[in-house]
Amino acid sequence: MDQRVSLVTLGVADMDRAREFYVALGWQPGPSPEHIEFFQVGAMIVGLWDRMALAVDSGIDIDDETEETPGAGEVWGGKVVGLNVSSAADVDEQFETAVDAGATVLRQPASRYWGGYSGVFADPDGHVWEIAYNPYWTVTEDGKTMLGDGRG
Repeated sequence: MDQRVSLVTLGVADMDRAREFYVALGWQPGPSPEHIEFFQVGAMIVGLWDRMALAVDSGIDIDDETEETPGAGEVWGGKVVGLNVSSAADVDEQFETAVDAGATVLRQPASRYWGGYSGVFADPDGHVWEIAYNPYWTVTEDGKTMLGDGRG
């Protein structure tokens, strides 16, 4: 799997409050679809998304009292670390590498409603990762992930 992080998505309780906080820090919002806020931070992206929506999208049941799903229940910290790659085939390859290394599948790689392709897994300690191809963003040869036009 590529040794880099290209996206950190934070699950937030109040989008307006979270956006205002990061803007007050001097961060500039980038092109973003409705209900998500992206910030270009150097060679990577930080996203803000409703905490429950992020959990559902990641295949996490935060109400799971048994915590049988890695990252579920109160253990889930409301964040997903992402690796953006240049194609759907790269998603499959990177995802398979993670599974072979011992990752637990939370959501198999598949086409997504926003136009891309991604899968989600948890590492042995329950940290949640998404491997994604977003056709609206650019991944440069040196691994930088750059926001696109606000889609996806």
